[in-house]
Amino acid sequence: MHIPLLKAAAGAALTLVSAATLAEEITVTDVAGREVTVDAPVERVILGEGRQIYLLAALQPADPFEHVVGWRKDFSQADPDNYAAYAAKFPEMTDIPTFGGFKDGTFDVEQAAALQPDVVLMNLEAKAATEDAAYDDKLAKLGIPIVYVDFREKPLEHTIPSMRLMGRLLGEEDRAQAFIDFSQAQMARVTETIAAADPERPKVFIDRAGGYSEDCCMSFGPGNFGEYVEIAGGTNIAADIIPNTFGTLNPEQIIAANPDHVVVTGGNWDAYVPGGDWVGVGPGADMDAARAKLQALTQRTAMTGITAVGKDNFHAIWHQFYNSPYYFVAVQRLAKWFHPELFHDLDPEATLKTLHQRFLPVDYQPGYWVSLNEQ
Repeated sequence: MHIPLLKAAAGAALTLVSAATLAEEITVTDVAGREVTVDAPVERVILGEGRQIYLLAALQPADPFEHVVGWRKDFSQADPDNYAAYAAKFPEMTDIPTFGGFKDGTFDVEQAAALQPDVVLMNLEAKAATEDAAYDDKLAKLGIPIVYVDFREKPLEHTIPSMRLMGRLLGEEDRAQAFIDFSQAQMARVTETIAAADPERPKVFIDRAGGYSEDCCMSFGPGNFGEYVEIAGGTNIAADIIPNTFGTLNPEQIIAANPDHVVVTGGNWDAYVPGGDWVGVGPGADMDAARAKLQALTQRTAMTGITAVGKDNFHAIWHQFYNSPYYFVAVQRLAKWFHPELFHDLDPEATLKTLHQRFLPVDYQPGYWVSLNEQ
């Protein structure tokens, strides 16, 4: 009567032996320049940020959570619409243990160790806090390596190496290369046209999370969305004022710069600022509500008399393009806003649909941007 149980136990043991046999010790160089030795392909992964699932889903769309044994809980708060889409298709993800952050000091090393991960994937931005709190030393003593990836601090420089690195750790090199080829081809559709035409560049203000708070106005320096603007054929008015990736402009600086376009980054932030003035763009967004909130943001003091408001060159785009490997879609959308005559045949929405169809496990839903000029 116990034969079925014995067979099941033997099968489980064989699976473990097979996984151990297939695993190979490799040394990789992460985006922080550190050489890290890992048994690959990894079977048990902790995500230091929940939004790393954006990369993981493109590599393993059949089941992006198969190897995730723990993750930071930011995904459900920062991007609840995509979280809901993934949860509907992969309900088991809601049972994965969640962690606090390395940067805020709430990460639990003992909890992590109990999950026996093969690797902890950390975002580069958390490196200093990780070392200050000695999380790296504590995990190293337990034989748990940290590998740093980045698609936020320097997305245009680090997203492709991060994707390639994760592909190697997961044994999905071919899938990673296919995604890289697609993203580079989509970027070239903008960069080659801008290089050939050398158009006059409009002045652009990126209003980071406009309406999220009463303060005005957060923006981007020469990095991230600030760099997207330059690649898309615009001039970021904050590039020479904000020395780093993120910073703030005061209303007087914006009025004096008189931008030709304003691009507000927005999302569904009810978890952080319930009922706030932020523009709720994203998958499945209510476009009428988003447009109304965008219109209201033109009334702020910082927008007084600027060209962008007078010409309705006032736009909103999904904030998470700053923190995902889908940045090339944002670059296309910006280019079409700044130079509609050059990019009349470019369809950023079609690009985003193709991205979902070819690489992602969830269906495409419209709503990632809105504009007062309806272009």
